[in-house]
Amino acid sequence: MANSSSSILLQNLIRLSESLKESLLKTHYSPPESYATFSVKSELVSLLPETTIPDAALPTKIKDFALCCAALVSASSSTSQHLSWIPSSLSTRAASALEEFSNAYYGDDDDDSHAKCSTKGVALRGAADNGKKLLIELMPELLPLLKDRIKESAIDATDENDGVSAASARAPVASAVLAAYQLRWIVGQVDAPYIGKLCLLMIPCLLTALDHWSPEVKGQGMISFIHLAKTANASEIGGYADVVLDACCQNIASDDEIWHYVVEMSVLLIALLQKSNPRSSWCEKLLSEMLNHLERQPRNKQRRVVWLTYSEPLLDTLGLVLLAHFRRLFPLFFKWMHADDDETVLLVLERLTAVVRLTWIRNSPHIERLIDELVTLYKDASLKVAREDIRSLTLQILKLIQTSKRPQFDATWLKYKNDPNLAALVSSLC
Repeated sequence: MANSSSSILLQNLIRLSESLKESLLKTHYSPPESYATFSVKSELVSLLPETTIPDAALPTKIKDFALCCAALVSASSSTSQHLSWIPSSLSTRAASALEEFSNAYYGDDDDDSHAKCSTKGVALRGAADNGKKLLIELMPELLPLLKDRIKESAIDATDENDGVSAASARAPVASAVLAAYQLRWIVGQVDAPYIGKLCLLMIPCLLTALDHWSPEVKGQGMISFIHLAKTANASEIGGYADVVLDACCQNIASDDEIWHYVVEMSVLLIALLQKSNPRSSWCEKLLSEMLNHLERQPRNKQRRVVWLTYSEPLLDTLGLVLLAHFRRLFPLFFKWMHADDDETVLLVLERLTAVVRLTWIRNSPHIERLIDELVTLYKDASLKVAREDIRSLTLQILKLIQTSKRPQFDATWLKYKNDPNLAALVSSLC
């Protein structure tokens, strides 16, 4: 980069940083009492350059500036006590500052001085915007820094005497939380086709977040893996597939606050990585871990609603293999069909529809019980707000059973066909 270009960039960086620093210093911040030894605000201010810095320091200061902006912007979607003090106006200003600096950094894309705009074999010319282009270029240096910051307060699995207290004493967990939010936001800015070429750089960092004991840190790693599962393809994850799926299984027993993340992440990744291999041990292990957890807390509304909401890709991946899991699935379905809340009832009927379509419930001893439970639900729906939707889904499932298992259906239906309370249902099925 020419000296004149470097000087102009330095001036832009200082100007934009001064504006952010002024806003940061004016923003009220009181560290949570239990984390008083670490100031997130001071950490962010330290990432912004002073008004006089040498040209040689420009590359380092650009990285620090990007990290500061990542933290400020990520706060806009955060409920963390470590970032909730950051106002949305400051998050917006940081996003604009990063974009403005990126535009100055790249200038004319046809200039030969920007031929360096590629990293780890990722061609960046024509990327969606300069802000994302800059982050992609900086990622080989930023991500290892964030990984190390998260690892500082992690529990050492090789030391049986290490625990949360010892890990927290080594480094404040607030520092790891901040790094996890920065990591999540940076990874979230990268879309296809670039993300596939950066998977091998991202995944070790994200696994470090998943291995951390803090639910906040884990949660940000899970959000990043969800983004990865939605934008990359299986071949791009490559040799990390087994390690990633093992991390999913290890985290199924996560706290309530991140249960929705671990379920969505695990389901999307198993569907991506085992799509053509429903009999794989990973499919078996993941579903078993989830069912173990749900069986221990069958009345936990939050957990069942989350699982029912996100589980369809897993069911689709398993297909006919679901038959082997009926003895555990159907007792839960039968219990949830009569839950007090309409949300659970509608969701379980949707999943039941998928299961019946995928398997035609062949050779299953659950057919008669399922018909009985559906008929009971159809009657009880008169007392529910979502009665029409519940009855529509119930009828849909009964028709599927009638089509696929006519002899068993007819034999069970004999006891209901003359029930005056089921006249409308009998008419629909005839």
